[in-house]
Amino acid sequence: MKLIGSNTSPYARRIRMWAAAKQLPMSYQHIDIFSEAGHDELIRHNPARKIPFLVDDAQLICDSNLIVRYLREKHQLPFPSWDQENWLILINACNDSLVELLLSKRSGFDIEQDKLFFNLQRERIGHTLHYLNEECVTEEFLHCDYLQISLYCLIDWVLFRELVDLSDYTNLMAFHGRWQSQAIAQQTDPRN
Repeated sequence: MKLIGSNTSPYARRIRMWAAAKQLPMSYQHIDIFSEAGHDELIRHNPARKIPFLVDDAQLICDSNLIVRYLREKHQLPFPSWDQENWLILINACNDSLVELLLSKRSGFDIEQDKLFFNLQRERIGHTLHYLNEECVTEEFLHCDYLQISLYCLIDWVLFRELVDLSDYTNLMAFHGRWQSQAIAQQTDPRN
């Protein structure tokens, strides 16, 4: 079983961290999706051209949420509650909007423009981060390891890419500080 992704992808990182914490037998392969060879491999495995994806013999799983669902089923691990699933969807929505802004910026667009697309992304990011700042301290949130890892990877990716000033989100920053010192977070740090 092999996870293929990018070292800087928060989606790949969260699966790597969670699988390591659960001691799941899974190898990891980094690809540079912007290189010719990496792009070719991405196209060969995932028509949506997204990372990460999981290859398990003949089974191919092309989405981070489905990868974790597949691993939970395969290894008979418990599933999160509906509230925990909803929080995960919010983390993903925020992360997706941040990726859209980063790609737009790298494409030469002024993402600070008063344009519908950019306004919607910034609005989603701001409201979601505010909501997660309040929810990340609740008991149910803290009882889901994958949810915590996913939030940590989002926050750390935002800091790594310098996309949003998080200084006003005190709970998120404290949450990040608690996770940052863990060995698995340091081993998967995209800055290394």
